[in-house]
Amino acid sequence: MAGRKLTVVISQAPGKNPVKRRLEEEIATRLMLSGAAEVSVVPHLYDLTADNTGMLWLKSLRGNLVVLGWLYPRAIRWVLDRSGVKGKEGQSRLNVVEDENADDEDRPPEEPAESRGIGSIDVPNRLIYAIDLRNDGNPDTYIQEIERLSEVTSAPLVQLGSLGGLPILSSNGSNGSAGTNGSAKTAESAPAPEANGTPSLPIVPPAVIGGDDIRRRWYPVIDYSRCTNCMECIDFCLFGVYGVDHSDRILVEEQDNCKKGCPACSRVCPVNAIIFPEHKTPGIAGADGGPVEDFKIDLSKLFGAPSALEMAVLERDQELVADGREAVGAAVGLPKRQTCQAEQPRDALDDLMDGLDALDL
Repeated sequence: MAGRKLTVVISQAPGKNPVKRRLEEEIATRLMLSGAAEVSVVPHLYDLTADNTGMLWLKSLRGNLVVLGWLYPRAIRWVLDRSGVKGKEGQSRLNVVEDENADDEDRPPEEPAESRGIGSIDVPNRLIYAIDLRNDGNPDTYIQEIERLSEVTSAPLVQLGSLGGLPILSSNGSNGSAGTNGSAKTAESAPAPEANGTPSLPIVPPAVIGGDDIRRRWYPVIDYSRCTNCMECIDFCLFGVYGVDHSDRILVEEQDNCKKGCPACSRVCPVNAIIFPEHKTPGIAGADGGPVEDFKIDLSKLFGAPSALEMAVLERDQELVADGREAVGAAVGLPKRQTCQAEQPRDALDDLMDGLDALDL
């Protein structure tokens, strides 16, 4: 392939699931053999701390980047962004949900949706493609997409050198010292395949960069393409997780103060900008939502189930009691759009909710 190689990072699944490990290793090995891209492996992105050698290595990379992981693409992108690994969103065909009822020939091209959020800051002019490894169990799917991306985009060279003993790959496959974390192998350093297409020597995927002392974590991740800086999360959370930066933008300041398993602030967010990548509910874990999601209509009330706000209050009270504190119920930090409803002009959501209340159900 002519031109500079694309950098591909495989983020391992947490745990030791053999099926997932096999998929990761086969993708890495085949990319090394094909020479389609520079490939490296890091632990589960969500579990990496800011000073983990794998995260420091990711921050050292320049140029376009493909990240394969076991999270929704939106979660991958904003986990990276919060750690300083920034870039413009690259569009992968593997992340497109096909509409079976749509006729591609008759459909006019869609204009890209304009972001309503405050946006990320200091974003370099490069693309980051985030791909969910849960899309397909066949490695061919990912190899073919990476080969396609390698043809449509070129990545600036990653400068040869080292960062704290970590390999920083160049386009010719050489690397610096890998320290105690091993070295990342490339297709150029792999044995040449025999005539029948099998390698003449065993090929192993790259060593994991930053794999030591990894523990499971739980904390919110902010999607700044949706976040409007309304500060409702900081009003609602009573555990000191959120703060503001020097520009008065909301941020996750003390992520390890978050209570494991509690997604209450995500339920409160009016624009679904708070992601908990490991939550079992897709909307909270970072799945892209459709137009209905923008209205944040909770139809569970029609069936007697708790609303999202009621669930959030209950989850917060449970964590307060577990901390030896008193439950506060709905008296503290409820969203302004609810507690100050009389001060706000009516909108389409008010009319719709009034219509639902009028239904004889």
